[in-house]
Amino acid sequence: MADKITSSYRMSRSFYDDFITQSSWWSRLYFNLLWGGVDDTEIARRVLRWIPYDFAGRMLDVPVGSAVFTVEKYKRMKGAEIYGLDYSRDMLQRAEARLREAQVSNVTLQQGDVASLPFPDSHFDYVLCMNGLHVFPNKEGAYSEILRTLKAGGMLIACFYVAGEQKVPDFLAKHFMARMGWFTPPFDGVADVRRRLEPKYDIVNFEVEGAMLYFRARKK
Repeated sequence: MADKITSSYRMSRSFYDDFITQSSWWSRLYFNLLWGGVDDTEIARRVLRWIPYDFAGRMLDVPVGSAVFTVEKYKRMKGAEIYGLDYSRDMLQRAEARLREAQVSNVTLQQGDVASLPFPDSHFDYVLCMNGLHVFPNKEGAYSEILRTLKAGGMLIACFYVAGEQKVPDFLAKHFMARMGWFTPPFDGVADVRRRLEPKYDIVNFEVEGAMLYFRARKK
């Protein structure tokens, strides 16, 4: 499955940023269907607003992707120590070029697997996971490793596709995104996510719009 994910992003690298940011009419139409009429770029902006510009601790961004949504945010977070991890070397190369062009110097990029994070216990104040939890093949491992590397009182912030909210997004996720390797089943529903979070986190925000869930939760 990991090889499928790697190859899918390699094949899509020529149009990935335009696609994910809805820069064309066809990508806007597709994402309108995929997210159930929700603008995922607006949700990305809301999620990033949960991280203050003057944050001066240590943060993990996984998967960092091409940094297309985060580069302007990170440019202003001058006091933060940010680590960006992604399984795809193609995404990391794009992120490196984008961050270098924007003269962002406080982000360390690293290739790796979220289910086996190369960081010590209780290492991060924040973990940001944008458009990732529906992609990870080993979701149990991802949640476990994120929890392990977060400090007590640290914040997990995430947005991602959830199953069972709308029929068209569920169809596209199963029959197109999963076959392309961009999404990886099985997919959590809203109740599944709550069951994962509630024993270990205090949920601060938990919002569902269309087929997208976004939340922030503080590690107990």
